[in-house]
Amino acid sequence: MKHKMKKSPQLLRRLRQWIVGIWQGLCALCARMGLKQLKKLRWQNFLLLIVAGCINAVGVTMFLAPVNLYDSGISGTSMLLWQVTPEQYSLSLFLVILNVPLFLFGLRKQGWCFTIYSIWAVMIYSAASYLITDILPVDVSVASPFAGQDLLLCAIFGGLVSGAGSGLTIRLGGAIDGMEVLGVTFAKGLGLTVGSFVMIYNVILYLFIGLSFNSWVLPLYSIVTYFVGNKTIDFIVEGLDKAKSVMIVTMREDDICQALSEEFGRGITQIPAKGYFSGGDKCVIYFVVNRFQIPKVKNLVTEIDPMAFITVTEISDVMGTSVKQK
Repeated sequence: MKHKMKKSPQLLRRLRQWIVGIWQGLCALCARMGLKQLKKLRWQNFLLLIVAGCINAVGVTMFLAPVNLYDSGISGTSMLLWQVTPEQYSLSLFLVILNVPLFLFGLRKQGWCFTIYSIWAVMIYSAASYLITDILPVDVSVASPFAGQDLLLCAIFGGLVSGAGSGLTIRLGGAIDGMEVLGVTFAKGLGLTVGSFVMIYNVILYLFIGLSFNSWVLPLYSIVTYFVGNKTIDFIVEGLDKAKSVMIVTMREDDICQALSEEFGRGITQIPAKGYFSGGDKCVIYFVVNRFQIPKVKNLVTEIDPMAFITVTEISDVMGTSVKQK
């Protein structure tokens, strides 16, 4: 027993070295072939994308599909085609044949890393879906193994789980649904945002489902799934406690910056400015805090300069060490 315990760390170390060695060899090969961008790929991301694909498959096959609810985008389209075509055409098949061409179509705009991560995630999603519906001893034909036939529970938790898988995929640099690629490619030409393009597609999809089956109950519950999934993706990608940017226009910039620095210990940016009506020299102070610190910032600034102009804006992501010194 002791002998095995001593060897296992060495085996794990050798296995890790073997994986890293193969990965470095592939990266070197890609560089020789002129695909230097592929050197940015990380093998850790591929492992985590396996988790993301499996999570997405659980949400769709164990919550939505058993009660005939629909996911959004290409995933929802695949579910619809799966239900209206003969049994030999599976959900896994439609996920691959609809998504992969879209990612390849967007290769030039999205880049190699995004495309490879996305195709890998879709392949895992497809394989995991096939495993759940056709291999594992889990009955997902008439009811959810977790929520039964309760449409509301299936809609909420189906969106929650599948949204978690999609959000994790986005955080890792890919996407699990090719509809985003279509949105990035065509939305600007149509005068739409990517979000609006995807939303319009989903509305058309749910309208078509309602008209096809002459029932609006399932499409309406599917909209709940879409809403919950979007919120979950936002939470996974952006986090619950979004940062806030504060811009302060003042003539007492030194006093305010000193007070903010002493109170929060964070980096502060000063931008020279000039008042349009007064013509006087001013300064714009740019400062990043969390939402719980906003009242303290306002009180501190107004105590020093009651005439200061303050704006607070929500931001989705923060990079750099200068804003997190304390």
